[in-house]
Amino acid sequence: MIQSKDNSKHYIWGNACDSWVLEDSAGISVKQEKMPAGTAEKLHFHELAKQVFYILEGEAVLYINSEKFLVKKGKSISVRPKSEHFIANESHEAVEFLVISSPSTTHDRIEIKK
Repeated sequence: MIQSKDNSKHYIWGNACDSWVLEDSAGISVKQEKMPAGTAEKLHFHELAKQVFYILEGEAVLYINSEKFLVKKGKSISVRPKSEHFIANESHEAVEFLVISSPSTTHDRIEIKK
């Protein structure tokens, strides 16, 4: 089946951020996400999953183990398992990206309270 935002499961997370689940099986998860300007997710890590964030529109900031990375449209960044991280949109425009996780992050997300 051909997947798109139009026919995929959708949910809202954080402060009005969108997620469309393009694939979610035990081995891999692929989500297309959109974050409005000035939003961020909470600091967390995954025990097992490696993630790749690929920016489709705009620019995102990823904080990985206290390092800051600016990732622009057409670029990607990988996050290894057990790395403390979060994605933020510190720009004035929405950012849209793919997040690919292997294995799936279902039941593999540990939030860090600071």
